[in-house]
Parts: sequence; structure tokens; C-alpha cells
Amino acid sequence: MKLLSISAKGLPLFKEELHITFFAGQRVSEADRSQLHLLRKGSSYYLNNAISLIGINASGKTSALKVVLLALNMLNNEPINHIETRDILGQSKKVTLDICFFSDCDEICRLETVIATTLGKNKEIKYTIKEETLWTKPASAVTTKKQLLDFDGITPSAKRSNDEAFLPSDISIIIAYNKQHQQHIEVADLLSLTNINVLPISDDIPLDIVTYLDPTVENLSFAHEDNDNKISVHLKFKGKSEIILSDPVELNHYLSSGTIKGIVTFTLAIRILKSGGYLVIDELENHFNKEIVATLIRFFMDASMNRFGGTLIFTTHYPELLDEFERNDCIYIVRNRDGITVSNLTDILKRNDLKKSDAYQSGFLEGTVPIYEAYLNLKKSIRLALGKEG
Repeated sequence: MKLLSISAKGLPLFKEELHITFFAGQRVSEADRSQLHLLRKGSSYYLNNAISLIGINASGKTSALKVVLLALNMLNNEPINHIETRDILGQSKKVTLDICFFSDCDEICRLETVIATTLGKNKEIKYTIKEETLWTKPASAVTTKKQLLDFDGITPSAKRSNDEAFLPSDISIIIAYNKQHQQHIEVADLLSLTNINVLPISDDIPLDIVTYLDPTVENLSFAHEDNDNKISVHLKFKGKSEIILSDPVELNHYLSSGTIKGIVTFTLAIRILKSGGYLVIDELENHFNKEIVATLIRFFMDASMNRFGGTLIFTTHYPELLDEFERNDCIYIVRNRDGITVSNLTDILKRNDLKKSDAYQSGFLEGTVPIYEAYLNLKKSIRLALGKEG
């Protein structure tokens, strides 16, 4: 299953409808094809293997990412009230999610879900699906890019009936379609790892990942103790004696936060590249230098490595990362001016040959650099604080 687009209306934090597309909207040249994933054999439609959401602090990047994760988890049959990012729905009376995707059975599908907020017995917020419709059409019937998301005149293949006894009120009707066609999306969510780094215990961590991140490490492995299910960690630095740790958490004393986050990220990246799923990361550059970030992006954008169309979706406030992309249609500018807006770069920057980081930092795109008035107020406040201390 591959995402084609996500739209959301009625989200309380957003100024207007959110719309993110995952297919290549711009013209695809011969050279571009080495960085994209062909949607289906015989077609001329491609998917972007990396999607970037960029904006200044507090612009709403994480909020946009939460909507993407909400949609992915709903498509994976998760009850809305169990999805971690459900808080993005707030207390809105009505939120409409419109998700288009390509299914593994060679169909283009559209799922429209209307979600309402209710209060439970203890005043806790609960979400209920009030209306839902699924449309499907053969992918072979799509002959133009415009037709990918066009379902006009197509009869729904399924509609929600709220008197269904065996369908919980917060689980999408997509569950029946998924069971029939055995569909599932592999999702690795690192939203919670933005500032917290916990190394997963795994025998599958390639040593090459560890040494790329920290060349002083000679070996890192986990040993399972049979007696009491405890796990010991074996860590060896070059030219040093082996260190044996009884608790994996102790690795934080020996490895940097960047190394630990890198091990987690690259290990999950391998899993997603194998499955063709989605790796979702908030503030990708946290704890990483630019070269490590660029390496991860390049792995996903190399079609020879990314044969199954794994997708990296990330937020950043580092404009230099934009220069890793030759195309504009995989970049979204997030701004917050009396509400969050998310705009595709192709809609505001018509030329591909301009250096994207320069356009972003210059303020040419509007709302992408801190407001000068806020800077002056901050400067004045700090001067006053320094004066008082003196």
C-alpha cells in the first residue's frame, strides 16, 4: 500500500485545509527516475522517496507530521483512540480526513473519514467515526496524472453503517478491505525520539552502522542470559578492554546521543527500505551532523538501494538540507500566521534551478525566517536583563 495524498479539514490548529501529496507532481526527467519510485509497471507515475516539511520553530511542523501518522495508523486498522497522535484532532466537532492510496491489488483507492469528538464519563476526550466512504478503481484505468485523485462518477465500494455490531466506532471500514486483500503498511515512527534516545535491544544492528557513527567502536553486541531473561551489553572501543554492561540504559554513559539515535534511525531505515514502508522522523537533524542526515536522505533517494519504494518523511528547520533535493514537489513549507499552513514548494517557487536554502533564508518565501520585530524585542529584553545583573 502506497500513499498518494492526505487531506484534512477542520483541524483546530490549521488555518486552512491540509493537503500533502506523495507522488511526483512535476515533470519527471530521465535523470529524476533514479531518485523516484515507479508506482506500477507500465505507468508513468512516480512517488517521491523523501518528503520534507520545513519551517521555523513553532511553525507547526510536528503538527503536520502528526496528521500523517494518524492517517497511516488508521489505514493499519488502529483504533483512533489508541493512536498516539490523535491529540492533533483536538476538540474539533468535525474533522474530515481524505486519504488516497495505491493498493497492493493494483487499485487506486480513496477513503473519506469524518471524525467527531465526544466526552466520556470522566470528561475524557473520545473520538468517533460518524461517516465513512471508500471508493476504488482499477489502476490500469488511470491514464493521466490528474486522474490519480479523481473519483468523480465512481460508485462507492463501501460505506459505513453505524449500526454494525462488530465494528468499533473508532476503527475505519478499511479493516475489511485490508483483511480481504491482506494489506498492511510498515511504519517506523520516531516522533517520540526527537529528544529521547533509547537504543533498542537487537541482534540485528550491523556493526558498519555503529562504526560509521562512531569510528572508535570496535564491537557492540547483546547477550541474552538464559537464567533470568537479563540482557548484557558487550561494548569494545579500539585499543581498549571490552566493557560489559548489565543494563542497556548504561550505554548512554559511553555512546553519544547522536550515535544512539543514529543506530536506531539507520536500523529502522534498513527495515523500511526492505519493506517499502514509511520512516517518520521529527527534527531529523537533532543530534546529527549534516553529513549523517544527508547520507540517510540519499539512501532513500537512491532507487538502486530503495527498490521497494520506502519513504522517508521528516521535519527540519535546517534550510541547507533542502539543497539535497533537486525537485521542489517533495518539499513542504510550514508556516504559522494565525494558524498553520502547509504549502508545496512548487506552488511558491516555480524554478528548480534556484538554490533552495538561499530562497528560504532570504525571506523570499515569506514566513520562513523569524520576524525582525521579534528579534528586536528579544534583543531589548536581553539588554535589560544584562543591565539589571550589572
